[in-house]
Amino acid sequence: MSALAHTPSIKICRQAGLYETEPVGIEDQPWFLNTIVEIETDLTPRKVLTVCKEIERALGRQERPRYGPREIDLDILLYDHLIIDDPDLKIPHAQLHQRRFVLVPLAELAPHYVHPVLHKTITELLQELTDPKEVRPYGHGDSH
Repeated sequence: MSALAHTPSIKICRQAGLYETEPVGIEDQPWFLNTIVEIETDLTPRKVLTVCKEIERALGRQERPRYGPREIDLDILLYDHLIIDDPDLKIPHAQLHQRRFVLVPLAELAPHYVHPVLHKTITELLQELTDPKEVRPYGHGDSH
């Protein structure tokens, strides 16, 4: 998060714990590490996306098959209560409500936030989730 924190016009307010998560899609790969940060910014959503892509490139992200191993993956999950449905930018993130690895850390930071499209809180979305993938605090249990 250091690169994001050192970006002008971005202030990290809070960060969820670090979670070890079972892979989705391509299952024969190492588990992922996930967290979520809440930021304050005066940047537009599109500019935040540009910053995220620049950070990914600077940290060595390579183009690989979708859902495969990757060095880093920065996504915009929510931006206030905006709804954006462009081909390259979807806010809220299109799969946010279907992914335990997103909802668990998001519920840590914003359990009562109401999804602007689904009109349910993050806690409600997590309770309704059928995603069977395991998500656990990093450093607990077996390492994968």
